[in-house]
Amino acid sequence: MEAELAPDSLNSESETAPKRHYKAAAEALFVTVLWASSWVIIKFGLEGEGLPPITFAGLRYSIAAGILLVIILSNPMHRALMRNQDRQWWRTIFLYGVVFVAITQGAQFIGLDLMDAIPVSMLLNLTPIVVLGLGIILLKEVPTRTQIGLVFLVVIGAMIYFYPIDLDLSETVGLIVVLIGVIANAFSSIMGRSINRERNTPPIVVTGVSMTIGAVILLLTGIALEGLIVVTPIALLYIIWLSVVNTAFAFTLWNKAMQTLRAVDITVINSTMLPQIVILSIVFLGEALDPLDWIGLIILALSVALIQMLQAGRAANNNKLE
Repeated sequence: MEAELAPDSLNSESETAPKRHYKAAAEALFVTVLWASSWVIIKFGLEGEGLPPITFAGLRYSIAAGILLVIILSNPMHRALMRNQDRQWWRTIFLYGVVFVAITQGAQFIGLDLMDAIPVSMLLNLTPIVVLGLGIILLKEVPTRTQIGLVFLVVIGAMIYFYPIDLDLSETVGLIVVLIGVIANAFSSIMGRSINRERNTPPIVVTGVSMTIGAVILLLTGIALEGLIVVTPIALLYIIWLSVVNTAFAFTLWNKAMQTLRAVDITVINSTMLPQIVILSIVFLGEALDPLDWIGLIILALSVALIQMLQAGRAANNNKLE
C-alpha cells in the first residue's frame, strides 16, 4: 500500500507546504499566548497565594527542567552527545544557565512581585535595544540609521509611558531589578546565539541542561533567603501548570514550529507578546492605562518590533552570503 501511495504523497507534500507553514505559525502564536498568560499566573501566585518570588521561580523551572531532562536522557543520541562534550562546552552551558535562568527569570519574578505586570513586560521588551548596543561593543556590528532612529523612538515611548515619574521605594527597587534582568536577558541572547551558531547541540539539550543549572541555583537561593514555604493546593496548581504546560510543553512546541518558520516570522510572532500581556493584565489583574500610557506603549512596542524585524532580515541576508 505504501508503494502505491508514494507518487501521490509527493504531490500532497508539495501542496501542503503552505499549510505546514500556517500550522507552524499557529503553533508558535499559541505558545506566545501560553507565555503571556504566565505573567498573569505568576501575579496570582505572588499576590493571591503569597509565594515568595525566588522560590516560586525555582520551583517552576526545577520541575520543567526535570521534565526536559527525562526527554533528553531517554534519547540515546542525546545521552551520547552530553557524554562527549568537553569542559569548555559545560562551562559555557553553566554560565548560560546562570545568566538566562537564574538571573533573568529570577529578576522577572522579583520585578512582578514589586511592580505591575505591564511596566515589567514593557521594560523586558527593551532587550533587543540592549542587544543592539552590546552588538556594537562586543561584535562590532554597526546599526543602520533606521535602527538608530527606532532606538530613539523606543526611548521616547518609554519616557512617555513613565511620565510623570512617581515611583515609591518598592517600585524603584523593582525597576532596578528588572533593568538588571533586561541586561542579563540581552547577554543571554548573545550567548544563546553563539551556542546555537555551532549547530552541534540540539536546542532541547542546551535548554534542558542550562535550565537545570539555573533552576537549582534559583531554588537554593530562594530557600536560603526566603526559607521553606507551605504551598497551598491552588499555588501547587499554578506551579505545575507553569512548569508542565507553559514551560516544558511550550518549549517543545516552539522548537517544533521553529523548524518550519523563518526568522522574520518568529520575530513578528514574538512581537505579539507585549500586547497580549497588556490585554491579559487589564482583564485579569485590573491594571489600568491612561491615554498617555497607551501612546508610549504603542510607540515602544512598534519600534522594538521593527528593530527586531530589521535584525532578522539582516541575519537572513548574512546567512545567504555564507
